[in-house]
Order: sequence, then structure tokens, then C-alpha cells
Amino acid sequence: MGSSNEARMEQARREVPPRQLAKQIAIASASCTVFGREGYARASIDTLAAAAGVSTRTLYNHFPGGKAALFRTVVTWTSAEVRDAQLDCLHALLNPERPPRPEDLERDLVALARGFVGLMTEYPNHFALVRHIHAEADHVPPEVLAAWQEAGPVPVGRALTDAMAALAEAGLIDVHGDADLAGAHFKALISHSIVQLSHYGVRPLPAHQMERLIRGGVGAFLRAYGAG
Repeated sequence: MGSSNEARMEQARREVPPRQLAKQIAIASASCTVFGREGYARASIDTLAAAAGVSTRTLYNHFPGGKAALFRTVVTWTSAEVRDAQLDCLHALLNPERPPRPEDLERDLVALARGFVGLMTEYPNHFALVRHIHAEADHVPPEVLAAWQEAGPVPVGRALTDAMAALAEAGLIDVHGDADLAGAHFKALISHSIVQLSHYGVRPLPAHQMERLIRGGVGAFLRAYGAG
């Protein structure tokens, strides 16, 4: 798993002069809003600089790679925040050292699903970026896509695989020899419909509809992977 944002920030404080770091943070924060609103392709350097209250020359001084470097910084920063929140939720509910009781498995999986899906509301700017990444994948530099995956989805996927393997070892589910696929199916079943219907949280669904989709997804997962 990559380092937390707190650890990265502490390293930056040691390596970057305070005024320079503050300016970089201000530029990245403003750019997050612009990228979330306009996407990668449409966001211009002029717009990004104006949103941060700096000149384009200042922006390039802090981010010599221009828009691609700035987008990569914003995406990896927000992805790491969401990753840490997802891992905290996962470890709290599916700790491999303390597997749930069989009668509590569905309850804990539903709670995990609620936690994962709820992050769309807690981190709207990040999920706006993700929506644009999927829509503009052919315009986003491949190295930026790879950095986003490594910052968030990949380590979360690994942790979910480990959690599924631990549940299987405890005899609570049957992963049919593929814990990674079981994790991927769990995430798809609990979130795909919600992501599509809410457009990554842009149009939040009524609470009763969210609960129906979450419980339905967990139920489908247990019918496919239940231990019999």
C-alpha cells in the first residue's frame, strides 16, 4: 500500500520550503474543483491558473509538467484520501484476525457496502474526477491513469482480495479458488448500479433506493459465494 497523505505531506514539509509548498497546495486544491467540473480535456491552463489566483508562469514554475502533472498530483492526492478511508472501513468490519460470526456476516457486508458507497458523498470532488477519467480515458495520459490506479484502486483491490481470502479460510464464504474475483464481484454488486444511477454521486439517490440496491447486491454476492 502506498504511503498515506499525512506521511507524504510530512515528507513534503521537510523537502519543500513552506511558502512554495503552500502555493502548490493552493494550486492543486483549486485545480481539483476545475478538473471535477470540466474534466481533463476541457480544463485549460489559463482556467486552472485563474482558479488558483496565479499566473500561468507561476503554475508552470510549480508544476513544470503542466496540465498533465497537475492532474496527476490532484488525482493521486484525492485517490489516496479515498483509499485510506476505504481501508479503514474494510479493516474495521472485516479484520482477518477477527472474522465475523456466521450470523453476522451479512450484516457486516452490508455495513461495508454502505461505507464504500457513502464515500461518494464524503469525497465528491474525487468522484467527479473519476467520472471524467472514465469518460475521457483516451485523452488522459497513460502514466496518469496508471498513477491513479496505483494510488487508490489497486491497493484497495488487494486488501479486498485478502479480506475475501480470510472469510474463505474462516469457512464463511467459498471463493471458488479466486479471492480476487470474489472481491471484484462484491464491489461491482454493491456499487455498480448506484454509481450509474447517481452518476458518481452527482444526483444522489433516495436513501430507501440506496439501501435496496446495497442489500440486493450483498444478497446476490452471498448467493454466489455463500459457504452453503
